[in-house]
Amino acid sequence: MAIIITDECINCGACEPECPNTAIYEGADDWRYKDGTSLSGKIVLPDGTEVDADDAQTPISDEIYYIVPGKCTECKGFHDEPQCAAVCPVDCCVPDDEHVEDEETLLERQSFLHGE
Repeated sequence: MAIIITDECINCGACEPECPNTAIYEGADDWRYKDGTSLSGKIVLPDGTEVDADDAQTPISDEIYYIVPGKCTECKGFHDEPQCAAVCPVDCCVPDDEHVEDEETLLERQSFLHGE
């Protein structure tokens, strides 16, 4: 499953540089599929949706740091545990019950995002 940042977030930013997929953004910041990935131009997401990886996407939160579920791999393919959760001083990076995925799906996403 993906990781979510709860509203207990203190906006310290410790999690953001730890994400190997650049899936974590500061509240109110636009995000892009291309950020921190090998994606660019028109792409077809694993769910069949066509998007432009260079286009700015609407922030998921305007107030606290947030994680884009479609870019989160729980650090599979990079680390043994989610790095955002490992560095969070208030333990607000937790599994997202709305985005439950198995390890195979997360590894496929990692491959898709990084062209491996």
